[in-house]
Amino acid sequence: MKVLERNCQTRCTPVVWARALSLTMLAIPACGGDSTGPASHPPQIAFMSNRQGPQSDIYLMNADGSHVVNLTNNSVFDYAPAWSPDGTKIAFYSTRDANAEVYVMNADGTAQTRVTNNAAEDLGPAWSPDGTKLAFSSNRDGGWEVYVMSADGSAQTRLSNTAMAAHVVPTWSPNGQKIAFESDRDGNWEIYVMNADGSAQTRLTDNGATDGGPAWSPDGQQIAFVSARDGNYEVYVMNADGTSPTRITNDPAFDTSPRWRP
Repeated sequence: MKVLERNCQTRCTPVVWARALSLTMLAIPACGGDSTGPASHPPQIAFMSNRQGPQSDIYLMNADGSHVVNLTNNSVFDYAPAWSPDGTKIAFYSTRDANAEVYVMNADGTAQTRVTNNAAEDLGPAWSPDGTKLAFSSNRDGGWEVYVMSADGSAQTRLSNTAMAAHVVPTWSPNGQKIAFESDRDGNWEIYVMNADGSAQTRLTDNGATDGGPAWSPDGQQIAFVSARDGNYEVYVMNADGTSPTRITNDPAFDTSPRWRP
């Protein structure tokens, strides 16, 4: 993991950056403006870049690479853009208020609004499929836990609660009924799933290596993920209940960040 951790260029908390960036950095660009986005826009990609200095900003471009626009444009670190399902808003997290908080803005960068506000770190927002909620990770209660809130920041609720463990990278199932996430609660990083209200938390992977980066298939029947169980990071697919894990890449380099085509 140390090679991938060097991609993190902030003052950030090591355990969360190691998970949130090292296994998902390549997946941060997200498509919008397609069949689920505003009809008035061509397909677009949101991404983060430090092209204007040591800080990272969030940018928008057309899917062919044209018309690149800096949406956030400030002197701090803005990370992990996540499109709302209807393509009209982008959630992200930023250190602009002295610690990492979750923000939401319009897809053109206007109306940047902080939706979390506490002295802890709030990271990795993920939209529910209906666009009404955001799941995220926070250490506000001492350890890294998964939380959920309404898209406007109200009704913030902790879903996981395991002392001396981390729970990060929440990912909603397509029907919005479940959330997959990563945790080291059993001694190493494994993939878990829970109901959207935090109940029925279940471990899906179980081995001595690192498993992470869960990505639901569009029909919710399978989960792609990354594992080092065979000596280096490869992409695997398993059933949504954790059965039949199958390696689908085989290369001496790192293969990470699987994402399903819609």
